[in-house]
Amino acid sequence: MAEFSYKGRGSDGRLVNGRTAGESIDQVAQRLVSTGVIPIEIVSIGVVAGSLSLEKLGRRLGLGAVTTTDLVMFSRQMYTITRAGIPLLRGLRGLIASTHNGILRETLEDILESLEGGRDLAASFARHPQVFPNLYVSIVGVGEATGTLDKSFQRLTDYLSQEQKMHDSVKGAVRYPIIVMITIALAAAFLSSFVIPKFAPVFAQLKGELPLPTRILLGSSMLVREYWMYSLAFVALCGFGVRSYLNTENGRYKWDRFKLRIPVMGKLMYESMLSRINRSMAISLAAGMPMTQTLAVIARSSGNVFVSEKIQILASNVERGESLHRAATASGMFSPLVLQMIAIGEETGALPELLDEAAGYYEREVDHAVKNLSASIEPILIVAVGGMVLILALGIFMPLWEVISKAGQN
Repeated sequence: MAEFSYKGRGSDGRLVNGRTAGESIDQVAQRLVSTGVIPIEIVSIGVVAGSLSLEKLGRRLGLGAVTTTDLVMFSRQMYTITRAGIPLLRGLRGLIASTHNGILRETLEDILESLEGGRDLAASFARHPQVFPNLYVSIVGVGEATGTLDKSFQRLTDYLSQEQKMHDSVKGAVRYPIIVMITIALAAAFLSSFVIPKFAPVFAQLKGELPLPTRILLGSSMLVREYWMYSLAFVALCGFGVRSYLNTENGRYKWDRFKLRIPVMGKLMYESMLSRINRSMAISLAAGMPMTQTLAVIARSSGNVFVSEKIQILASNVERGESLHRAATASGMFSPLVLQMIAIGEETGALPELLDEAAGYYEREVDHAVKNLSASIEPILIVAVGGMVLILALGIFMPLWEVISKAGQN
């Protein structure tokens, strides 16, 4: 793939120039025309590094993706640019030069070309849904339409910062039980592969039928050692089947609903999601988005099909003329305290402020749950560890106890 330098004229007649990569001059020309730029001159200036470069290999492996932290930094920089009155094209060129994330840098280069081609900022952002969520694009669009782009980026900065804080909190809470369960699984695999086989010759010399726990341990150990390839193939097949089912509409819906019903962790995830929903509604309404459009955008970006369906029903009820309080009450999603906040917000005209307060309420609930997570989940982990130890102890020591008891009788 080669790199080309081009000159052209945008839809407004202005002269534009820049660099882009492509397979040929014709391909670059077609791309420029599709963005609204009429090419005047396209010159090849070199060859781009091959597809086996470390940066491209990392992208294929999913590394270097644009994170929420990157979006927070970008939004803060855009707020500074728009607040200071710097032209967007000049400001974006400065950001491109100072952006270290390769994917975000290429995205900004495409956005710059799109702006030079005559598109507005929101439409340029919408060309990259993998980087900019629907809510982000919608709020930027409202800011452009109302002339409050700086305030939109300020709201987005605060919103994304809170999102990152909440995400880190929940992620840290989930990390502990996951590590414990992985450790238990690795310990069981190690014992089945290396420890239990040492007792097999001893058990073989015992007369009579072995106890059920012992037979289970010996059978599982033999399965792991002798048929490990078939075991791995079976696990892989099951994983593929589960993944295929979860990719279906019905499977994804049931899985998303099940996640929210998991003891301890389900409530934590649900309250975290409600905090994000309330804060999204607050920032959208404060930016001037209509209620129905706000709910539609949140439903598409909720990340949970089960919750998304509830929000869509909520949006339909509001569109039919019901108040947000009545529709939210019928949805059964929110606690009575939050419903009271919504009702007061509608009565006083301060709905964005009270929705933001409701988001803070759920954030405090999540923080409290995270702090008490260890105490809540330790009994479950203790039972799991104790069950594994009990099975191992019974399987190994029951035959030995029988031998000892028979020897004592003799």
